[in-house]
Amino acid sequence: MRLIDTHTHLDFEDFDPDREQVLQRCAALGVERLVVLGVRESNWQRVWRLACEQPQVHAALGMHPVYLAEHRPEHLVRLHGWLERLRGEDKLCAIGEIGLDHYLEWLDRERQAQLLDAQLRLAVEFELPVLLHVRRAHAAMIATLKRQRLPRGGIVHAFSGSWEEAREYLRLGFRLGLGGAGTWPQAQRMRRVLRQLPLEAMVLETDAPDMPPAGHAGQRNSPENLPEICRMLAAIKGIAPEELAEASYRNSCAVFGWA
Repeated sequence: MRLIDTHTHLDFEDFDPDREQVLQRCAALGVERLVVLGVRESNWQRVWRLACEQPQVHAALGMHPVYLAEHRPEHLVRLHGWLERLRGEDKLCAIGEIGLDHYLEWLDRERQAQLLDAQLRLAVEFELPVLLHVRRAHAAMIATLKRQRLPRGGIVHAFSGSWEEAREYLRLGFRLGLGGAGTWPQAQRMRRVLRQLPLEAMVLETDAPDMPPAGHAGQRNSPENLPEICRMLAAIKGIAPEELAEASYRNSCAVFGWA
């Protein structure tokens, strides 16, 4: 199987002891490309350096809503500068991780919305796809995306919404990121939605080091787990793992503009 991990945080300190070995094992397992996402101004350089040093790593840069307290207005200016400098670079593949988080009640929703709008405008300006964090905020995100139509769409990371919400994202030109969360037996709604999703809607991810698949509770998640996640999700959907892997690979290449 050929696989692409469309959402991972391989730059995090969790991988400092064995990052090179993880990438070697990924290559042996068929995980050919990994998208590593920036979440705040302080880690963009680390993400970009990793992408430049490792052939299978690609970078996305953005300002994650969970780090709202750390973001400053000048960081948006710096993000624009990064995108301007890297315009046309093959290793820069998206803006992300950006989005809305209404699960954490202490995060100011108005500031989140303003930050999201600003980054979506960057996606329009630089004609890049976006990688979206959406937690208990699908209605607000869908309304925002309808208001700001993006030329290249993107991926809704760790999708766990309803079938109706899934259809809205698909109409807007987005794919849905599926990972370890859907492999757990208690994720009954996600399993029902998964069975309904057309293959052209789906891309695979790990969100490593978070969101490990079933059977790995309390462990560091890793891009190495992507083949296992693919097999488990394919079994739930009732198709061969190779079919899901091929669809995810094809869809991921379409999102990021890879041949």
